[in-house]
Amino acid sequence: MNVAAPRASGLLVLAIVLAATAAGPPPAPHGTTSNTSAPSPSSNFSAAINRLVELVAGAGGGILALVWARVAMSWFSNDITKKVQAKDRARDALVGTLLFVAAISGVVYGLAHWVVTGT
Repeated sequence: MNVAAPRASGLLVLAIVLAATAAGPPPAPHGTTSNTSAPSPSSNFSAAINRLVELVAGAGGGILALVWARVAMSWFSNDITKKVQAKDRARDALVGTLLFVAAISGVVYGLAHWVVTGT
């Protein structure tokens, strides 16, 4: 039994997860103005909502990376049974990804609707 194979695949999954959560747009620089007054409550709220959206997107990317990493490891295996299982896992991962994206976009839409209309 080859012990290095599970360790290498575990490291691959860890690398994919770290890359998915670390990747993303760099933080936008805060605007500097000559006005020394405190930021308004609405700008604080908008900044908090933007940060929440970034955190949800990062967490969602990490979750999806884990799901698809398992599919990829089975897909590129030399074992025929793992390749057959990978086809089923790929279908399940695709359905899960679509449901996850629909749920997250619904939450973002609901938040935006609440902020804009107040209801």
